[in-house]
This record gives sequence, structure tokens and C-alpha cells, in this order.
Amino acid sequence: MTTRHIQLADILETMADTIPDRVALYAGDVTLTYAQLDERATRLANHLATNGIGQGDHVGVHSTNRAEWVEAYYACFKIRAVPININYRYVEAELRYLYDNSDCVAVIVAPEYVDSVAAARGEMPALRLHLVMGDDYEAALAAAPGERDFAERSEDDIYIVYTGGTTGMPKGVMWRHGDLVLGALNAYRMGADIAGVDQLATEAGSNSPTTLMFMGPMMHGGCQWALGTVHLIGGAFVLYCEPRFDADVVLAMAERLQVSSLSVIGDAMGKPIAERMLDNDKPKYDLSGVFAVSNGAAPLTPGIRKMLRQAFPDAMLVDAYGSSETGATGVGTDTTDHASPRFTTGPDTTVLTEDFEVAQVGETGMLARSGHIPLGYLGDEEKTRATFPVIDGTRWVIPGDHARREVDGSITVLGRGSGSINSGGEKIFPEEVEAALMQHAGVADAVVVGTAHERWGQQVTALVQRVSDDVTADELRAHCKGLIADYKAPKEVLFVDTVVHTPVGKLDYKDAKSTANRLLGIDEG
Repeated sequence: MTTRHIQLADILETMADTIPDRVALYAGDVTLTYAQLDERATRLANHLATNGIGQGDHVGVHSTNRAEWVEAYYACFKIRAVPININYRYVEAELRYLYDNSDCVAVIVAPEYVDSVAAARGEMPALRLHLVMGDDYEAALAAAPGERDFAERSEDDIYIVYTGGTTGMPKGVMWRHGDLVLGALNAYRMGADIAGVDQLATEAGSNSPTTLMFMGPMMHGGCQWALGTVHLIGGAFVLYCEPRFDADVVLAMAERLQVSSLSVIGDAMGKPIAERMLDNDKPKYDLSGVFAVSNGAAPLTPGIRKMLRQAFPDAMLVDAYGSSETGATGVGTDTTDHASPRFTTGPDTTVLTEDFEVAQVGETGMLARSGHIPLGYLGDEEKTRATFPVIDGTRWVIPGDHARREVDGSITVLGRGSGSINSGGEKIFPEEVEAALMQHAGVADAVVVGTAHERWGQQVTALVQRVSDDVTADELRAHCKGLIADYKAPKEVLFVDTVVHTPVGKLDYKDAKSTANRLLGIDEG
């Protein structure tokens, strides 16, 4: 028997051998135990290997959420290949870039995206295997052997996740499996050391299973990491496979599957879930078994946070902070009384000044993490050197988040420098202003951008979705000045019917900037 390592396929196989009949995945109408998921991933891995796919090869997975996404994910790791998360919302030019940049030699694609791949495939001569989910996929699995006969793996095997490309074209962030498991997937175990894969299986066998429901897409790192986090403890992962978010569908699934942990993405998901749970005019869902409601990727505003506490009075409300480059970095403390989110982090995370010194308490700098961090960006040595500098012999990741150290040891995350507003030489982070606005009871949603100003260069402009027409711009400016410095308060407050979010719940700053310029009569050309 080959030695098992801290590698995702080894972890799955060990769980399948230890707790074979425990459910590993709920995906739409599909339910797979650990043994069933492992066997299907093994058959797919053998099919890929028969077609010449092996160690180090990159395999695109081009699909919305479905069980085959998870099978393909683990199948690639079994043969030491690398699954590449393809954004199914991309158009032809973006797909050409992504497939080319990632050096994909194969693609596993859902039927509805076959034409998209075909349109871009002329630019991808290296793409030699094309497997369509559905009948062809099932036939390939049926014809492939179900026995494991794979080479020994390593915790140095590569995992890649492509970022969303909010500041340019997406970049492939490369991790070692060993670092990924310890730096991004170890949250349920509170970051405890792992002596070996057998330790994880022993723990899983003696623990009551956890069922985690996550509403994000598998094409995003957050969903992949939620999957890995729960499989690391032998739990069940509920993959939301509906074409659009529906709070009633979510809550009915959570009740039926007896979900113990529910994960949302900001107000866009948290609000309708809380409203439905608190609606006395409709039947109640029994979610008394939910012990945690977690949030990540987009902040929960104070009003929605309060509603969720009322909707789930016996559950912990947890904010998670992380990114493709940093892994799981911090856990949110109660941010209700703070203008910006605060997180408790481990000893490997700090705030560094521009001179790469540890920032003093109250001083703003750049959030940085050392330890179990990625190797860098695929094919971009210059960007890797800039984001992963070595300082006095320690390798850090500094992804671009501005942050501040607090007296209690927590870290306040202020926002990305790329989205900051320079008004009269002062740097202002939109997230900080948005958090202040959202503490006003009359604000339903808000987004902040910088718009052109003749004197200051840029001014702080807020697009606000208000609860009622009684809320005024002067009232909101005065409210903000009671929470943040005067120069950070919005100079312009523009009321809109709806604040636009991206499909995964994040504020759409591109749309907000365009809308603000249009309402202010500013020519974007």
C-alpha cells in the first residue's frame, strides 16, 4: 500500500475507507456517500489517465454547480492533475484567455456550455480531450475501471484556483496541497496541526457528522474550500445547484437535510433568508439543528446581522475573512459596533507598513500572512514577486488589503487599495464608508465609489437604497461623520431604487461607478 499524504485525493480515499457509508455530497437530486464519490472519481480519473492526462496536466471544469463538478475535482487530484475553475459566465474572448493562460489540455464541460468551448477552441490547439457531462460522461465512467491503481501522491502536488479578475484578467493562484489543507481548509479543526491523513480519518470516525450548506459556485475558491473544509472532518457538503438563489428553496433543503451549518454570501443571501425565517405569515422551517451561520466574500451589514440573530437565536453568527492568495485568514468578532469588519487572526497574520515593519496599534498598513501560503501566480513571476515578498528571510503574502491593528489584538480590514478613493490627497476605502452608511436604520443597501471633482481630484460618492423617502442626504452625511472622519463622509449621496450586486452577492463597483457618473452628468469617455 502506498503512503498517504496530506493531499486532497488521499484524504477522500482515506475517508471512503474509514466511513464509506457516510454521506459526502448532496448536489441537487444526487446523494453520494464517501464510497460512492470515491468510486466515481476513481473511474473518471482512470478515464482521464487512459486518454493521456497525468501529473501536472491542467483540466478545465466548465459547468454550473452539479455533482460532476466535485467528481472531476477529486478525479484530477487522484492522477496528480490540476482542475481549473472555468467561469461559465465568461464570453468567448475571456474564455480564450483563460484556457490559454491555464494551459488546459482537457475540459470536462456541461452540455449547455459546449458551444462556448467550441467557439473558443480554435485558439486552443493544446486542448485534446473534451468530455461532455451527461450520457458521454456516464459512458466514460461505466467503461473505466473502478479500482484505484494510482502512483503515490505528494503534499507538493499543485492546486490552482483562478481569481475573479476584479482588477484585471483573472490570475491562477498556485498552492501546494499541504499548504492548502493547513492554510485554507482547516477552519473546522481550528487550525490544529495534522500529524497525517490517518489522524483525520480517526477523528471523523469518532465525531458526529456535520452537514454544511454553501450557496456559492464551485467555480469560485470559496465554494471549493468550503467543500474541502467539511470533507476534512468527514462531514456532508450540500452544494446548491439551482439556477438562481431562492430563500425558500434554500431553507426547505436545509430543513430536509438537517443542515448543521449554513453559509451565506453577504446581505444578498443573508437578508432574504432572515426575512423568510422571520415572516410570521408563512409556515416556519425547523432549522433548530443549525449551530452556525457563517458569512464570507461580502460583508453582512448591522441590520441584516441583527435579523439573522433573531432568525437563528441558538446559532453562532460567524464572519470569515480570506482570499485566493491568503487562504482562511481570520474569523469575525462581533462587528455590530464597528464601522468596518474586525477579525481575530492567527500568529502568522499581521499588518505591515510600507517599510515592511509591523504596524503599531491604530496604524493603517497592509494585511500580510506568512506560513502556509501559495507558491505564487501561474506564469507571472513579476506579480508573484510583488505579492509574495521575502522579508528578512520570511515569505509573506500581501494581497492588497489595507488593514489596521486594534488594541484588542484583532485586525480591522479597510478595503482594497485598488478601489480606494484619493480625495485631496487622503486615501479613503469605500468599504469603511459603506459600513458606516449601513449602520443607519434608513439604509437598505449602499455602495461607495470615487467620482471626479475639479478641486479634490475625486470625491466620495454614495449610491444609497433607502428604506423610505424620509431619509435625506444631509441626515446620512451627519450620521457618517459620527462614525468616521469628516473627510471620509460622502460628499454626494445619490438615491437609487436598487444597489446592484454581482451574481455571487458582492457589490458591483463597475456598475456603481457608471451609474454615479450618469446621475452626476460626468462623461466617462
